Amino acid sequence: MPDPMHFDRHADLYERARPPYPAALWERLDALGLLVPGVPALDLGAGSGQATRGLVRAGMEVTAVEPGTALAARLREWLPSVRVIVASAEEAVLPTAAFELATVATAVHWFDLGVVLPKVHAALRPGGRLAVWRNAYGDASVPQTAFRQRVQAIVDRRSAPPRPGPDESQTSEWARLLEAGGLFRSAHVEEFAWAVELDEEGVRSLFTTFSDWSESEADQAARAVRDLGGTVIEHYRTPLIVLDRVA
Repeated sequence: MPDPMHFDRHADLYERARPPYPAALWERLDALGLLVPGVPALDLGAGSGQATRGLVRAGMEVTAVEPGTALAARLREWLPSVRVIVASAEEAVLPTAAFELATVATAVHWFDLGVVLPKVHAALRPGGRLAVWRNAYGDASVPQTAFRQRVQAIVDRRSAPPRPGPDESQTSEWARLLEAGGLFRSAHVEEFAWAVELDEEGVRSLFTTFSDWSESEADQAARAVRDLGGTVIEHYRTPLIVLDRVA
């Protein structure tokens, strides 16, 4: 099964290899009034701080929750203005009614929502909002490339069962799960399509950071890039779900 501490063991590689969230996502968050200078924000499952940085750039007062000790150490080093809580989202002790915004970037699939959503609801002020997004690696609306065919062949050879729950492309199902307890109500759902060019080493590094990919599988994906000419264009999507806190 995928291991959430996989990322902490690859902390430096995670920071270098993961592509950033698309600019259109940050523009939408700003247009929705979520990025307000001086406003307190909570970033859950902060990782190496890719989302945290965007909140800091917007001038927000950020508290980041990250269970990995190596990743938390890097957050403190790279973002000294951020308060870092070293704990899982389920175990973190959060102040009550302290935040206007909570964000979860590429982490919600690790959470026990029955525990985390009530905790976030309590930590948000009345009128607060929760923004959930992730980079989905692959875009089903784009014709499958030769590289994606090779990637699918690697996945098809696995004997392990897939991770339980909706996959990263099932945005409406994630919105339903986030609303299910009645604590939050969807206010905005959108997906951003984008693409990135990767070389052989870029693919090896990126796929090594995926918790459900072995190093051998990442090497196979990298060899596919070599076979296909040395670079590939990867088409990705970034689903965004913004929810209002229900009083």
